[in-house]
Amino acid sequence: MKLTVLVDNATIDAAAPYLAGESALSYWIETEGKKILWDTGASSAYAHNAEILGIDLAKTDYLVISHGHSDHIWGIDTLVETIGLERAKQITLITHPLSFNRIRYFASEAKAWERKAEIESWFQLQYTKEPVWLTDSLCYLGEIPRKNGFESFTPNLKISIDGQLVDDYLLDDSALTYRSEQGLVIIAGCSHAGICNTIEYAKQVTGEPRIHDVIGGFHLLAADRARVTATGTYLQESGLASMHPCHCTNLAAKMSLNTFVPVQEVGSGLVLEYE
Repeated sequence: MKLTVLVDNATIDAAAPYLAGESALSYWIETEGKKILWDTGASSAYAHNAEILGIDLAKTDYLVISHGHSDHIWGIDTLVETIGLERAKQITLITHPLSFNRIRYFASEAKAWERKAEIESWFQLQYTKEPVWLTDSLCYLGEIPRKNGFESFTPNLKISIDGQLVDDYLLDDSALTYRSEQGLVIIAGCSHAGICNTIEYAKQVTGEPRIHDVIGGFHLLAADRARVTATGTYLQESGLASMHPCHCTNLAAKMSLNTFVPVQEVGSGLVLEYE
């Protein structure tokens, strides 16, 4: 599997000139003859970077949305504009049934569901809470169980469920997992379900106990010391040699996690390859 970071908060200077960074996330994944776009960032930045990196978004087989927050889906219009509506209609979009039900991205933004039908019309849509294998080795995890006691969850604004506005616990948050020769590679969006819960579910779904790498947001922007320490301990005990936390993982959390497992740099243009 080859994973290219199309956009992240930072950039990798040596990767290519003039790459953009933004507080968002988008990855391009190539494996077993399939090409997967994981999230679309917050703007057209990921498409700009794809062009510089020689990546043809028109070759996308699957668009997979980790969850329905603005920094992961606002760039979806750009994909349609870039490749054309007819090509977009041939792409399978996989995501949780609640991903486009959010009342608002931020307080000043429009209701998400006002565009839900429009977005659904652009792609071959597959809503699912269950795991979906995109290839023999790459799996979308669906809704992730939240079992441990240290990854706390509080409501995030409101979401529409069955026509009712209820507290939003971000149940749509998901991840990808790749079964490599060295163990699982976890590809997270924001890990609102908890990165440790995510890893545990990936192990359950795949039957593979070994963890080779973890890349993506760990959502440790304002986590207290106890949670970061518990997360670091879990990751260390998972046998990771190194990991790639980024996006919604701040510097303080990265520095703390680095005392448990070496933290590697991530930014727009980074390329990672796994057997």
